[in-house]
Amino acid sequence: MAMKQEQVKQAGVGTQAIWAGEEEYLVQGSTQVPVVHSVSFGYDDVDVWHEVGLGKRPGHIYGRMTNPTVQVFEEKVRVLEGAEDATSFSTGMAAISSTLFTLLSPGDRVVTIKDTYGGTNKIFLEFLPRFRVDVALCDTHDYDAIEKEISKGCKVLYLESPTNPTLKVVDLARLARAAHRVGAVVVVDNTFATPVNQKPLELGADLVIHSATKFLGGHADALGGILCGRKDLVRQVYHYREINGAALHPMAAYLLLRGMKTLHLRVKQQNESALKIANYLEGHPAVEGVYYPGLTSHPRHRIAKEQMKGYGGVLSFSLKGGVDAVRRFLPRLRYVHLAANLGAVETIAGPPRTTSHVECTEEERRAMGIPEGLIRYSVGIEETEDLIRDLDQALEGLGT
Repeated sequence: MAMKQEQVKQAGVGTQAIWAGEEEYLVQGSTQVPVVHSVSFGYDDVDVWHEVGLGKRPGHIYGRMTNPTVQVFEEKVRVLEGAEDATSFSTGMAAISSTLFTLLSPGDRVVTIKDTYGGTNKIFLEFLPRFRVDVALCDTHDYDAIEKEISKGCKVLYLESPTNPTLKVVDLARLARAAHRVGAVVVVDNTFATPVNQKPLELGADLVIHSATKFLGGHADALGGILCGRKDLVRQVYHYREINGAALHPMAAYLLLRGMKTLHLRVKQQNESALKIANYLEGHPAVEGVYYPGLTSHPRHRIAKEQMKGYGGVLSFSLKGGVDAVRRFLPRLRYVHLAANLGAVETIAGPPRTTSHVECTEEERRAMGIPEGLIRYSVGIEETEDLIRDLDQALEGLGT
């Protein structure tokens, strides 16, 4: 039975993750979206071809601009986030950089937080200043200071919540209101939360970004990024992307689509496991601190509870003994990939100095409040009890 797209928009997130955007491209009775590898798309009627090129009628003309498989992926995320429009990119960083370089010009001012992902932070520290964009980096939990910087002038407010890798939580609704008072565009990186756990557009954001490589795809086998939100803004960023060329490959789009069909089930399991693991680690004598918004001890737990439906599959913790303890602990883990990724079906762990903030110096990480002995732990979909036993035996080994 064909699932009508208008009905899908009213369905739950699990149903949307499976059905959204697919009906139009299920060709010749197929039940799965095909991978369309064609670079170009032909037209017998030159006038029709021209109208498609101008966007006056649906269709595709060249793969750097649009592609049928890619379009299904964009539509699925658009529906999940409740957005007006969406456009995709070759990577998450392509989505972030394209958005910032589209919206900001020399003389503009962007306000952001210190705790953004390392690559994003490099854009604020290294690249935007070269183009005479004024960057205000604020302490992530100091809302008064952020609002003060916004009031001085702000073209873009860029936020990330929960943050990577210290899992800080930002009051998105409050800061969005402050930004809109001065006419700023609010951009939120929702990679850690996913649309299953958090809907930034409902909290006042104008644009939402995902590194689709992470939880959306979920299988660590495809790079991708996506931006969704206000149509006028998304179209501007799309134009920048189509000219600069960071297009999502159709095979990657297919893999991301396949992964998204289990998104709600994966995230549900990861939410449950991460909370149990965080509670376990918080009570362990070898652990110095645990960073997870689901813990009642988290300094912004109340805000997380208000704006999130679940607290996500990533947590971080620091060990007593610092970097030396990390070096001894990580190789002892059995059910973990020691790698620079997150959001996959397998558990993945590593220190920020080799993962999220490998591009940054130790001094830059320290300025962002990232301890050198921190471990980012992305929970997979393994049995929770097995992961806890694994952590237990690895932590026990620190005393031997």
